[in-house]
Amino acid sequence: MIELTLRIEYGDEGTARAVLDAVSPDNGGYVTAELQGRTLVMRMSADGAGPLRNTADDLMACVKAAEEASGLVAGPAPDLDGDPFLE
Repeated sequence: MIELTLRIEYGDEGTARAVLDAVSPDNGGYVTAELQGRTLVMRMSADGAGPLRNTADDLMACVKAAEEASGLVAGPAPDLDGDPFLE
């Protein structure tokens, strides 16, 4: 079993709560998430690296959509490695 913990710190607890509330319905049994002050902490595990990466990718896409919808970020994410996939 491989485990991954992601921590995203926001400017205030209200913003972190808004992102948590937005992504929680998509988490199902794959991700546990909690607030620690203004930090969103998300934990996930999988039997292998591939499934874990898929879960993390899906989760980060949901976080990005929540941030864009709330006005936290503007415009598309930069393509960091020149491939056709969003990072």
